[in-house]
Amino acid sequence: MDISEVAKATGLPASTLRFYEEKGLIQSTGRLGLRRLFSANVIERLALITLGRHAGFSLDEIGEMFTPEGPDINRALLLAKADELDRKIKELTAMRDGLRHAAVCNAPNHFECPKFLRLLRVAGKNRFRQPNKLKENKS
Repeated sequence: MDISEVAKATGLPASTLRFYEEKGLIQSTGRLGLRRLFSANVIERLALITLGRHAGFSLDEIGEMFTPEGPDINRALLLAKADELDRKIKELTAMRDGLRHAAVCNAPNHFECPKFLRLLRVAGKNRFRQPNKLKENKS
């Protein structure tokens, strides 16, 4: 398959495919003129990369899951990511509920509303990016 066929089949722009190749996530099998050629199994590999990206894995973390023999997915890393997603879901749910409350709150001023003030505290705690717990788990 040439790069335009892969791009069409996956919905990924050719520039992304070239970037993934630069990062070592995919490999072309050769060229036809100026166009890169890929084997058909690149579609499956790109689907795995896309799934990993949607789950919040970095490209480096995804790259570590690929070996010459094929994907070698670290189950402990998957569980750590699932735990991280659970924490994020809980945080986002609390934020959503707080925003809904603030939209209909009867307090004369939002700063007089205890629920809104809790929402501000949560936002303040997360102002600075937390360290990546997945990288800590790998050490």
